Amino acid sequence: IAKEVAKLLEMKAQLGENEGKQKFVLKTPKGTRDFGPKEMAIRERAFKAIISCFKRHGAEVIDTPVFELKETLTGKYGEDSKLIYDLKDQGGELLSLRYDLTVPFARYLAMNKVTNIKRYHIAKVYRRDNPAMTRGRYREFYQCDFDIAGQFDPMIPDAECLKIVHEILSDLQLGDFVIKVNDRRILDGMFAVCGVPDSKFRTICSSVDKLDKMPWEEVRSEMVGEKGLSPEAADRIGDYVQLHGGLDLIERLLQDPKLSQNKLAKEGLGDMKLLFEYLTLFGITGKISFDLSLARGLDYYTGVIFEAVLLQQEKEHVEEPVSVGSVAGGGRYDGLVGMFDPKGRKVPCVGVSIGIERIFSILEQRLEASEEKIRTTETQVLVASAQKKLLEERLKLISELWDAGIKAEMLYKKNPKLLNQLQYCEDTGIPLVAIVGEQELKDGVVKLRIVATREEVNVRRESLVEEIRIRTSQC
Repeated sequence: IAKEVAKLLEMKAQLGENEGKQKFVLKTPKGTRDFGPKEMAIRERAFKAIISCFKRHGAEVIDTPVFELKETLTGKYGEDSKLIYDLKDQGGELLSLRYDLTVPFARYLAMNKVTNIKRYHIAKVYRRDNPAMTRGRYREFYQCDFDIAGQFDPMIPDAECLKIVHEILSDLQLGDFVIKVNDRRILDGMFAVCGVPDSKFRTICSSVDKLDKMPWEEVRSEMVGEKGLSPEAADRIGDYVQLHGGLDLIERLLQDPKLSQNKLAKEGLGDMKLLFEYLTLFGITGKISFDLSLARGLDYYTGVIFEAVLLQQEKEHVEEPVSVGSVAGGGRYDGLVGMFDPKGRKVPCVGVSIGIERIFSILEQRLEASEEKIRTTETQVLVASAQKKLLEERLKLISELWDAGIKAEMLYKKNPKLLNQLQYCEDTGIPLVAIVGEQELKDGVVKLRIVATREEVNVRRESLVEEIRIRTSQC
């Protein structure tokens, strides 16, 4: 027996040795990706445009933990709740990764008794989705949210949210877009007059939400076959959900004999009319479509809902365009904060989420097609030397520039060749070179070279910072 045990132990030891030599798989987890300097430069550009818009509208910024108590997230997302990422039990707390930024925001308001805030929040969220990364669908991705919480007169904050979507999409120049608008109350009223039982409102709503991806026939068969709706009710819904337009359609539906009898639908249509009046004053109705098929499957919406869709992709230079669909969405959710408040106090809220990952997909693709060179640093000047033994002088000068707030670099070599230093600027897009040489040091000047034109000027050492600022502000 001892012999056999020894043999087995020897085999185990050999296996152990081999175990350590197994090939390590180098990959990012499914539904995630790395972003190199080039991709990050594109992202930063987009974030800058979005944040400046949020700030222009007077928003403050908040942040919340990446995971929440599981019970905070449960029951807020309708059929999508199955996509929530649950974590292992952590010392008695059941936690889940946040699914969006809206529910954590509502929890934050209730917990801190905040009744009035205009905020934005940009952070990563997590979904255990089946990733389709070519279409900008991931398991880990950024959301950019803007929300207005508080008791205000109807439709004024809602109109501002739509104006923000319009500003951002115009600013990013993504091509032609339309912002579809509807109202949960109009939908619920429509379901009621079409004969949908109350218990089926939410599930039928999530079927209608698929109309942008599936033809009406397929949506109808899902309602009737899978969800048990009567064919007559489905046909009545079909008459409504294929309508879209503007103020004229709202007026027409206000006269509709069935809808106008329904209290919810009437309220929703009244507010929709008011919203369109404000959007007319903002001058953006050309891009807005009142669309009765827009449903947005999330359970927490109570009033106006909207979604921005890109109409066509750039087809030049690209064999297969990225199909992106919706690039922003949002709506009014007046009951969500009350779900968390111990006394059930409601804080009305309306907000918008910018689908930043889809926007990145388009911007990346467009830049590849245009072959535009993207700078991945913001360096304004390279400190260089023309002769040997000037490392100390370069270090002194670069330190002066850093202390003055100038973005500067130098090569990490004692005696780099001037040609290599100039080539580095060409490769990285640095616009200026500050050259120190023996003669310049004697004369108290620095030779400033403009990389694009190869023009060189002598600048007094004490004026160098100001000269760099002037020249880089023109770049």
